[in-house]
Amino acid sequence: MLNCVHQVLIGLEGCAVPKLSVIIPVYNVENFLSACLDSCLDAAPAGEYEIIAVNDGSTDGSPLILADYAARYPELIRTVTTPNGGLGHARNTGLGQARGEYVLFLDSDDSLSPGALGEMLPALEGGEDIIFFDFVTVSERGERLGKTSGCPGGEGSFTLEERPELILAPPNAWNKLWRRELFETTGIRFPDRLWYEDLASSPKLYLHARRFRYVAREWYRYLVRGGSIINSGKIERNRDMLAAIGTSLDYYRERGVYERWEKELCYLSFYHELLTSTTRVNLLDPKSPVQDALLEDFLRRFPDFRSNPYFRAAPAKYRFLAELIVAKRRKTLHLVMRANELIKRKKR
Repeated sequence: MLNCVHQVLIGLEGCAVPKLSVIIPVYNVENFLSACLDSCLDAAPAGEYEIIAVNDGSTDGSPLILADYAARYPELIRTVTTPNGGLGHARNTGLGQARGEYVLFLDSDDSLSPGALGEMLPALEGGEDIIFFDFVTVSERGERLGKTSGCPGGEGSFTLEERPELILAPPNAWNKLWRRELFETTGIRFPDRLWYEDLASSPKLYLHARRFRYVAREWYRYLVRGGSIINSGKIERNRDMLAAIGTSLDYYRERGVYERWEKELCYLSFYHELLTSTTRVNLLDPKSPVQDALLEDFLRRFPDFRSNPYFRAAPAKYRFLAELIVAKRRKTLHLVMRANELIKRKKR
C-alpha cells in the first residue's frame, strides 16, 4: 500500500488534503538544516500539514540530511531537487508541489518557534487570505536579538481598505500564511535570482486578498549570520532594489489603483529603497555609486516625499538619515552608521 506522499507524486487520488504546506528552499545550509526541519516536527495532528523541501542544487551535505529526514518521516516530508536557480525559483518549485490550502515559506537557515505550527493551524479557520505574524531575530548562538511586529495596528481581521498601512508591513514572504489560491489565480510568482524578491511579490498579492488577519505571536525565528544576503559585500546586487520596488509600483499603476495607495507606496519605497538599501551600501562602501542610483530612482518617483504623512510621522532618526542621504553627505552618514553598528554589537 503506497503512502499518501507517493500517491501524490505518481498522480493517484485518495489522500487527505493538508491544511498547510510548509515550503523550505534548501541551498548549502548543512549547519542549519536539521534545526530548521526539527522546528517543523510539531505535535499538530497527522495529515494537517506537509513539508516540501526543495533542494536548490546544494553541493554540501544538505541533500543527505534531507534524505535522512524524508526516510524517517515519509508521510510528512517530500523532497524535490532542482538545478540551482535561486531562492525565488525554489519557492516557485515548492508552490508547484504544494497541496495545502495555505502555504508557509520557511528559509532553511531559519526556524519556527516551539509549538508554532500547532498554533498556526487553528488560526487558518477564520478563512482570511493572508495572515501576518511576528518574528524574532536570533544569533548563531541562539541569542535573541530583537522582535519585529508582523503588521501595523492591533490583532484582528480586516481588509486593505480598512487598514491601508498594512502595505508598510515587512514584505517578507516568511512571516505570513498565504492562501495558495492567491498564487494560482493571479499567476504571481517570486522572480528568479533577484534580491528583494519578497518586495517584488508581496505587495502585488495584497491587492488580491479579500481579508487579512494579524496574529501577534512570535512564530518565526530569523537567523542573523555573517554569510546572509543582508551582510554580504556584494554591493552591486543592491541595484536589484530598483527592479523589486519598480515592479510592485508598476503593478499598482497597471491596475489603476496607484493613486489610491500612493501614500503607502511612497513610504514603502522610502523605507526600503532610500533608507534601508542606501544605508546598507554606505556602511559597506561610502563611495559606492550604487547610492546615486538608489537616490535618483527614488526622487524621480517621489520628489515630494517629505510631505508624505507617513514620513512626517516617522522616527526622527529616519528623517535625519534621509536628509543626509538626499544631501549626499556620505562621510557623515558612514560615521553615523558605523556608530550604530557598534552600539548594536555591544547590545548583543
